[in-house]
Amino acid sequence: MCETCGCGDPELMPVEVHESLLSENDRAAGHNREHFAGQEVLAVNLMGSPGSGKTAVLEATAAALDGSGRLSALSGDLATDHDADRLQKAGIPSLSITTGSACHLDAQLVHRALHDLEWKESDLLFIENVGNLVCPAIYDLGQAVNVVALAVTEGEDKPLKYPVMFRKADLVLITKVDLLPHLPQVDMKAIEDALSHTMPESAFIPVSAVTGEGIDRWLEWLEELRRHHGE
Repeated sequence: MCETCGCGDPELMPVEVHESLLSENDRAAGHNREHFAGQEVLAVNLMGSPGSGKTAVLEATAAALDGSGRLSALSGDLATDHDADRLQKAGIPSLSITTGSACHLDAQLVHRALHDLEWKESDLLFIENVGNLVCPAIYDLGQAVNVVALAVTEGEDKPLKYPVMFRKADLVLITKVDLLPHLPQVDMKAIEDALSHTMPESAFIPVSAVTGEGIDRWLEWLEELRRHHGE
C-alpha cells in the first residue's frame, strides 16, 4: 500500500489530508513547469504497468534518433536503478528516482532530481514513472503531456478497468505489437475500442521496440508537439 497517497483508501489517508497533499504537489508541479518552460524543454510523463515496455520504447527512441535529438530522462523505481542504467547505456543522460514504497512519482521528487541531472540542454525530458496504472495519473509533475504505454499482452480491457489513467493520456503507445502473430487471442480492435471509450480524444500508435514499427510515427508526434510547445 502506498504510504504517500493511500491509494484512495480513506482509512489510510483522510480526504482532507489527501487534498492537502495534492495542493502541495500542484504548487511544486507549477514550479517544475516554470523550469521546463524557461529552458524550452518538453517534459513527457511516461506511464504504464510494470513490464509495459516504457524503458524499451525510450531505448528505441534514442536508437532511432541516433544522436540527432537531445534527450534526458528521470526513471522512477521502487528499489533499483536498473532502468536508468539501461537508458544511460542507450545514450540518454538519466537519473533514477528510487521511491521505496511509493507507487508513483510526485512533483517534489522530480524537482529534487532535476538538480542532479543535466537536463537543461535537452529538447525532451522523459519522466518514466513508476510502473502502475492507478496513482501516477493523479499526480501532476509539471509535464507538458502524458503518454501511456499499454502492451498488447496486458488485455483488451485495461483502459476500461483503469479509466483515470487513460482519460489523462494525450497519447497511448500500444507496445509489443511484434508479439501479435503469437497471440491470436488478442484483438487489436478491442483495444482500440476500449481506448475510444476512455480517452477524451482517442490517440494511439502501435509500436514495437524490437522491430521499430511505429517508432517513426512516435518521433513525428513528439517533434510536432515540441514545435508547437515552443511557439
